[in-house]
Parts: sequence; C-alpha cells; structure tokens
Amino acid sequence: MFRIRTHNQIALRGLERFPRDRFEIASDLSDPDAILLRSHPLDADALPATVHAVARAGAGVNNIDVAHCSERGIPVFNTPGANANAVKELVLAGMLLSARHLRAGLDWVHALEAADEADLHRQVEAGKKQFLGRELSGRTLGVVGLGAIGSRVARIALDLGMAVIGYDPALSVDAAWRLPSQVTPMASLEALLARADFVTLHLPLLDATRDLVGTQQLAVMKPDAVLLNFARQGIVDDGAVADALNNGALGGFVSDFPSLALAGVPGVLTLPHLGASTDESEQNCAVMAADALVDFLENGNIRHSVNFPDLILEPGPGARLAVTNRNVPRMLGSVLSELADANINVLDMLNKSRDQLAYNLLDLAEAPSPAVLARIGRLEGVINVRLVHGARDPA
Repeated sequence: MFRIRTHNQIALRGLERFPRDRFEIASDLSDPDAILLRSHPLDADALPATVHAVARAGAGVNNIDVAHCSERGIPVFNTPGANANAVKELVLAGMLLSARHLRAGLDWVHALEAADEADLHRQVEAGKKQFLGRELSGRTLGVVGLGAIGSRVARIALDLGMAVIGYDPALSVDAAWRLPSQVTPMASLEALLARADFVTLHLPLLDATRDLVGTQQLAVMKPDAVLLNFARQGIVDDGAVADALNNGALGGFVSDFPSLALAGVPGVLTLPHLGASTDESEQNCAVMAADALVDFLENGNIRHSVNFPDLILEPGPGARLAVTNRNVPRMLGSVLSELADANINVLDMLNKSRDQLAYNLLDLAEAPSPAVLARIGRLEGVINVRLVHGARDPA
C-alpha cells in the first residue's frame, strides 16, 4: 500500500486516479511514499525520509526545494501543458483589455449618474470617444517562449488575423512540431521586441530568465506596444516597466503578478495570478500529477520530471529495480557486477542521465535480497535503490 500525502486542495478527478486498493491518500500522513501538492511551500525540513517522489499539480516548482530533492534522488514531477488552455485564454483577455481600454470603460460606465434613460444615452455617446481602441487583427504579436502555452497563444493570434513572430533559443523538437508554420522565428529577443505591437512571455523563471525584460529591452520596444507577463514574476523588471510607462516609452503592461512597484502606474493592468484558475485546469493538473506518481511508484517510470530524465520501460514479467546515481563513469557496470555476483539475470534495462543525475530501471529474473540491495546502495556514487516490485505472474 502506497501512502500519498496531499497539500492544498487537489481536484477530485486527480485523487480518483489513485487505485484505493493500492493507495492511501490523506493530508496528515506521517510517513508518506510521495507528496502531491500545488502551491504549498516544501523545503528540505518538510521531506520525510520515506518520500520517493514529489508531484506538483502545476507547471512551476518554485515552491519546492528541487536541489535538495535531487541530492536525495527524489524526482520532482510537474504538469507542463495541463493549464495551457487556461493561460492561453487569459492572455487573449489581456490583449483585448489593453487594446480596447475595457477596464477604463467599465469603470466609467459604472460611475455614471443619469437623470433618466435618455440622459444616460447622451452621456455614453458623448464620452465613448475617450476609449478609442485598436483591433488585434493586422497587429504583430511577439511570443517569447514557444512551448505548450506559447504555441497555443500563437495559434489563436493567427486565427484572429495577427502576424506572429517568435523567439525561443531552447525550443524542443516536440514544441517545434506543435508550432504553426506561419510563426516567423526571430534571431534575438531584441529583434522581436522591436517589431511587435504586443509581446507575451511564456518562460520558466531561471537564473537566465530573471529580469529578462528590463530597461535595455524596453528601450527597443515601440512606444505604444503592450507587454504581457502571464509566465512568472521576476522575468520582468517591474521597476523598469513603471519607468517606461511613466515616460511614455511603453503603451501598456498586463501582468498576472501584482507588484508594489506597479501600484498606481498608468497603463498597468494586474490580475491576482489567475493563469491556471479554472476548474478545467485544476482538474487537468491533478490528473496529470497523480498519473505520474502512480506510474513512478508502481513501475518506476518517469514522465514530466524537472530534475530527472524521462524514462519509460514497458512492463515485463520480472522483478524491477530502480537505481539513482551520480552521473559518473562505470556506475552501471558496478551495479550489474553486484547482480552478477548474486547470480541474478537481467532481462531488460534502461539507463538515462540528466545533468548530474543518472537513473536506471532494471528488470530482473528474480528480486534481489535485502543484502544485495544494501550492497548496491553502498556503492560509491549510488544515491538510492528501490525495489519497485517483485517478479510478476506471466498470466
């Protein structure tokens, strides 16, 4: 019986993915095999020694001490793309809000005082000219980051008649296949910023992306351009944006991350981090995170981990052993040598590495004894060893 400790409110559809005859799920388990959470902060002190995996029902993992998890050989799973549609729709709403001055118009109408219906209509007709906007069709959208969300934003912008340019120096093969062919690639961020009427950011917050858009980058943008950040706070230098708006060097800024630096600045629209706040998104994230935990705990497979390589070994009849080690030479040979000394035959195996970690799945003719597992665990460079399951009945 696997034990899953939850934090935050996890959508029921996700919790239902755990077979109840093999999984116990609760928020107060003291010795869990895995932790499933959303935005709950999880540092090193909050990780019991029993934990084999952590899953975040969402894309960002800033609330998890990933480095510590890597040191202990604990994969951290996230759910890339599960909230992509929700964010895509909010980006579209942000562009429309800024292009048509909708918030200002709504506030103005709400504050109107009229003697009668005719007076109200006269005020509306006289005052609407102050909210003259512009259409999205025919404008150029720059998409920075062309992954699951960025590619969807690009597609909906093309459907609206916008020209779309993109920049992503880390574009994966899978992401490239998803990208509409009408998107024009740009050689640099600055080249994109200089051409776009609207710029939307869809990047993770890393050392390389912190303050990616600051004073220097804002200086090359069109003075009436609108910048949108529905990715992560910290990618944009909010102080530099405030200066640009106050100086008339930027047309608008729409962000999902409120900031004191932006409070009261004309041209700023901020939302209370609503990117993934839909029923559908929360359900998708919960299902994806739960499926990753079930497959890892029952089969040792890894999908959508932020610190481990993806590795999927199809089920076989043998016992399955998972070994995590530092990515150094001759580690796999040392593990195989211990198994050979114990006269245990290897039926199938996969080995992959990512940065400083390597992960191995080995299907064996029989389950190693506790003594053999202990010897493998003591090998220099081995981080952890887990007997995923014993030999299975071929029937």
